Amino acid sequence: MTDRILIIDFGSQVTQLIARRVRESGVYSEIHPFNAIDDAFLDAYAPKAIILSGGPASVTWEDSPAAPTKVFDMGVPILGICYGQQTMMEQLGGKVETSDHQEFGRAHIDITEDCALFHGVWDVGTKEQVWMSHGDRVGKLAPGFRVVATSEGAPYAAVANDEKNYYAVQFHPEVYHTPHGAQLLKNFTHGVAGCSGDWTMSAFKDQKIEAVRQQVGDGKVICGLSGGVDSSVVAVLLHEAIGEQLTCVFVDTGFMRMGEAEQVVSLFKDHYNIELVHVNASDRFFEALGDEFDPEKKRKTIGGLFIDIFEEEANRIGGADYLAQGTLYPDVIESVSFTGGPSVTIKSHHNVGGLPERMNMQLVEPLRELFKDEVRGLGRELGLPDSFVDRHPFPGPGLAIRIPGQPLTPENCDILRKADAIYLEEIRNSGLYDAIWQAFAVLLPVRTVGVMGDARTYDFVCALRAVTSTDGMTADYYHFDHEFLGRVTSRIINEVRGINRVVYDCTSKPPGTIEWE
Repeated sequence: MTDRILIIDFGSQVTQLIARRVRESGVYSEIHPFNAIDDAFLDAYAPKAIILSGGPASVTWEDSPAAPTKVFDMGVPILGICYGQQTMMEQLGGKVETSDHQEFGRAHIDITEDCALFHGVWDVGTKEQVWMSHGDRVGKLAPGFRVVATSEGAPYAAVANDEKNYYAVQFHPEVYHTPHGAQLLKNFTHGVAGCSGDWTMSAFKDQKIEAVRQQVGDGKVICGLSGGVDSSVVAVLLHEAIGEQLTCVFVDTGFMRMGEAEQVVSLFKDHYNIELVHVNASDRFFEALGDEFDPEKKRKTIGGLFIDIFEEEANRIGGADYLAQGTLYPDVIESVSFTGGPSVTIKSHHNVGGLPERMNMQLVEPLRELFKDEVRGLGRELGLPDSFVDRHPFPGPGLAIRIPGQPLTPENCDILRKADAIYLEEIRNSGLYDAIWQAFAVLLPVRTVGVMGDARTYDFVCALRAVTSTDGMTADYYHFDHEFLGRVTSRIINEVRGINRVVYDCTSKPPGTIEWE
């Protein structure tokens, strides 16, 4: 059996990053909420080791979340992270207190003693950068633990019980801003827990194909194909799993990028010979969304209309038992807690939230626990061409969430579509496409005075957005040189009637999101 790490989730927004780091080191892991784990589950799962995640709660609260007692009786290595450290200390006889010195963001810890977690990464006497996010802190160690690192706000920044192979840290090793965090986690999974690291994306593909076959049986599946990487990977995975039981439905909403519909139809009908229904529903979407400015309502309206169309197409093909979607974990974590726990909702996603009760279909979401870069790896395993797999992310609602604060009309979408195409063309021509996680244009609800050909203009402002990221959970703006920005601005203003001013968005995530809505 492949080694498995169990991650017990206490509601942190970055819990899935733990799983991502563990998988990157070749060890299979699953996330399960603390309140859905009982003794029978633990016996059946038989983890090689357990990681306790962070979370927004306080151990000092009455009825605060806690790890199942059996976790500490299984004799397997345990790593506690942030809240996971605090509940571990409290449950094993230590004490947690509210601190006057809170730490949020970059911090530095002093390595005071060696331990298995630090081998080959940090040396005694060094000061190391980490990412902190805590208000409480450990005030008294549980018996058997020793301090191995401290910080100004956390005197027990890292602790170890060598005899039991229990380790706990106040900082977050899973996030990008703890530079050596991935190696610390690998030291735990490989060095402490003895995992072999033999899990691969190829193995994940085989596992998901089998899981789809088990879930679907001989039922019929329709797949909502948006044209993006995620739904495309789902479609090819499902086709490999269930063949002719699958029908893909590509809904042209009117909010697609330039040439998107033609590319999708060509790839799936001609290259893969997958049964594809092409529905031009742009009139319905414009009618439903024309006067809606609220981004949450737009997303939910789009989601509801997608479902209506999928239901209609399912009836046309004689009924379907399942609806497949390319939902990813960042979609889920921004919409609702992955576990139904206490994480905060950032924004709704059109493909998250289940199906109406009237529909006699179940969801198939094989990518629900993956990040974008993992999906791309899966796409390559499935044989999708690099030119398709490496495309920048494109949201299911499409251009509808890139025209904020104004009516969604065919004319506005055409203006934005042309500007966006010029922007991406210039990025490709400059050899920058693969260095950027996502780039797109936004049509702002602002008109400004301009002068073109000695005449006064009063046209839209176009905002350009480009970010770098590894997983979409955090992002920084791309640092274009001014020559590039000037060239793009000149082309958009000269070639797109309706825009007379261009600005560049320098916001990171957080505090912003990648999309504007």
